[in-house]
Amino acid sequence: MAVPAEAMMVTTRTRFFVVMIAVAVCGGFGWRSTMTEATAAETDVTDPNYDEEAVRSFTLPNILEGPDGVAADSVAAWEKTSRPYQFRQLQRFVYGEQLPAAPVQVVGEVQRKEVQLAGPGGGTTAAVRLQARLRLGTAANARETEVLVYLPAAAKEPVPTFLKLNFAGNQAETADPEVWMTDSWMRSGDGVEDHKATDATRGINARRFPAAEMLSRGYGMATAYCGDIFPDHPEGRAESVLPSLGRPVEGELAANEPGAITAWAWGLSRILDWLVTLPAVDGEGVIVVGHSRLGKTALWAGACDQRFAMVVSNESGCGGAALSRRNYGETVGVITSRFPHWFCPSFGSYAGRELELPVDQHTLLAMIAPRPLYVASAEGDRWADPRGEFLSAEAVGPVWKLYGREGLGRRDYPALGESVGDFVRYHVRGGKHDLLLEDWQHFADMADATLRAEKTSSR
Repeated sequence: MAVPAEAMMVTTRTRFFVVMIAVAVCGGFGWRSTMTEATAAETDVTDPNYDEEAVRSFTLPNILEGPDGVAADSVAAWEKTSRPYQFRQLQRFVYGEQLPAAPVQVVGEVQRKEVQLAGPGGGTTAAVRLQARLRLGTAANARETEVLVYLPAAAKEPVPTFLKLNFAGNQAETADPEVWMTDSWMRSGDGVEDHKATDATRGINARRFPAAEMLSRGYGMATAYCGDIFPDHPEGRAESVLPSLGRPVEGELAANEPGAITAWAWGLSRILDWLVTLPAVDGEGVIVVGHSRLGKTALWAGACDQRFAMVVSNESGCGGAALSRRNYGETVGVITSRFPHWFCPSFGSYAGRELELPVDQHTLLAMIAPRPLYVASAEGDRWADPRGEFLSAEAVGPVWKLYGREGLGRRDYPALGESVGDFVRYHVRGGKHDLLLEDWQHFADMADATLRAEKTSSR
């Protein structure tokens, strides 16, 4: 039986103590800013299961059920009863309460400049670069974030645009030397001094933001630093957007109190508020993308804000696309002890008893219906449980079926590099935990076949 949310309370100090044990084992907060959850896991004291034969048997909760236990058999029943109920379950047991919208203000002027972006093979792509500083809300302690946008210079009409948060600042996403340097707190790593980025961080994660290639396909690219919204460490609440929204920072936190993932998702929606005002951006074609912990964030952002036209999860793993009931790779116990600030406190109470969770991660994926959903994995990223991500995507087909749309449509695991599915798609590529051009090309292929195809047919 699930423990009532109101019966479970946890203090910030307790949560910090738990994570400090894990941090002490892992060598302090000096993880590289480019270190992934997968590589960090290799030095963890846990002994993860990577044996499919040792995966326990389980039954997934019925995502179509409403509070009365009756399964939705129509779009009307899903949207009126079952989806709201399942969404509340996710808030209560995994991510915490959704945050209220707040006005977004541009601080100063939006910087606009025509530039040439270097692409593969020595070629260049003509682009319009926008840089803006956004104030997220009107409270005296409202946070600000800097947004970087590249748009195709030759576009004759508004373009669909990919939006993603990044791990190391906008300057790390591109070799463009004029991109603003973030001044926010940064994890220790290459090019970071006293938790501040330096010029040495420029372009270090450019592989994860292939702007020239995506612009050449007619898409815009936008990004912002997640640390502007919630600094990614256990005590980051005080410097996050949460205080400006009236959320508690110290003392006891309710079991459904939101953490970093909900804050980051909220920040994506506020950036979307601004993007849709740009004449060159197709406001009905913004695609939210996320990798790793920010893949978890992209999924929750898409669940909370149905204005996102398509949702992409790349290797989001535990607490993202992977099924929690599978005891494979990272577990609820490990992730909530190492990163207690990401989820609501209730999630951690299910450590070791995932079979009792009223929801599983296919519930999160179901919230995206009937919009296009892409779930991507990497063969070498066992920590994120690629097969668990596939099974989660496979399990949500009945929701898309209500809308007359095909989901993943298959049960056999695909070959490396093979993209499968229709309005729910999946691929597993070779290699380790990362976000690469190969992944982006699959995402753009899906957007071509769904968003763009539908827009063309409606003309």
